[in-house]
Amino acid sequence: MDISQITGYLYIASRIKDDDLDAILNLDPSLIISMIVERRPPKALTDANLNVLWLRTFDFVLIPIPLRTLRRGVEAALPVVGEGGRVLVFCAGGRHRSVAMASCILIGQGYSADEAMRLISSKRDVADPYAWHIKRQIRRFEAFWRAIV
Repeated sequence: MDISQITGYLYIASRIKDDDLDAILNLDPSLIISMIVERRPPKALTDANLNVLWLRTFDFVLIPIPLRTLRRGVEAALPVVGEGGRVLVFCAGGRHRSVAMASCILIGQGYSADEAMRLISSKRDVADPYAWHIKRQIRRFEAFWRAIV
């Protein structure tokens, strides 16, 4: 399984399959966020009574990740983190959508967009928060979040 620990409570992975269940159970996440539009999260996750949030998003330069979707993920993750739980975010390659969501979770905790992108890039080799369509949404989310909190 391709998984990277970003902080003590935040992890990013590429596509999760049913046979990854043991590794996920060992991680003991309180929340799993799937950022894949075309495929439902593996049934093994819900069968194991894991809390899964499916945020159906595309990774396509002409269809940005909606701010409301990023907000939904952040608002689900912050209470989990506040209670000492772990959050695992995944998308198909673990490069863009999951990285954007993880960046926004960090922004929700007070990181700047630049700090979040830098931290994630340093902890996950394949992460590309600087792809223009991803960076743009991370920066937009930062402005949006700062305006509402």
